[in-house]
Amino acid sequence: MSDDPVLVSAQDGVLEITLNRPKANAIDAATSRLLGQTFVRLKDDPSLHVAIVAASGDRIFSAGWDLKAASEGGESEADDYGVGGFAGLTEMFDLTKPVIAAVQGVAIGGGFEIALASDIVVACPEASFALPETGIGVMADAGGVQRLPRRIPRNVAMDMLLTGRSMSAEEAHRWGLVNYLVPRGDLLPTAREIARRIADGAPLAVRAIKEVVNGIEDMALPDAFLAMRRGQFPTYSAMLTSEDHLEGPRAFVEKRKPEWKGR
Repeated sequence: MSDDPVLVSAQDGVLEITLNRPKANAIDAATSRLLGQTFVRLKDDPSLHVAIVAASGDRIFSAGWDLKAASEGGESEADDYGVGGFAGLTEMFDLTKPVIAAVQGVAIGGGFEIALASDIVVACPEASFALPETGIGVMADAGGVQRLPRRIPRNVAMDMLLTGRSMSAEEAHRWGLVNYLVPRGDLLPTAREIARRIADGAPLAVRAIKEVVNGIEDMALPDAFLAMRRGQFPTYSAMLTSEDHLEGPRAFVEKRKPEWKGR
């Protein structure tokens, strides 16, 4: 396998991103910036529709922030992690293309926050999730405190954040943090099948869904409808007047596969 810290491949609209920093797949500032450039590629390349984030090795998805680099005085959490914030994804709020996390092992700290920043999580039973930052004098501020209490009951989130306890993949699946719990051998095939189904959809419709869901998250229901009707979401508005908007019904009537153009 390559020595590159981030492995990237693209096929049929799916971008696969693999963390490759044995043994812990920890992320230093340079790796974070590289990941950010990769997610910018996803965002800007019209031929790409969805990404899978995976990791090399069997035991650790990612240990998050590279504590070795920090202990050697090379960097701190205040360093510039580049576009998209930590890991290039946790603060890329304008990314309207879906991201699937395929978690094969322990996701600690920032590793868990990558999963929280993803739209769909596939995990195997050996995976686990933890936010142990209080044990090193910080807190999980790359999505842990922001996203976790919105995804699961607040008291369960506070338990994880304050105690640093580990949550098994099975428990995470019960709370809805993990969408698909599959045997290890089915992890990447399942993630790829989900990605394939997404990539087969109309590109503007897929992007509009993520744009609108993110944009209306904190709105009251009437305000959410008004925001859509008043053109606050450019991808949604573009979808409504696109060639693909006509192609979908036409293909259905003609009993053929749609030929999406993304415009």
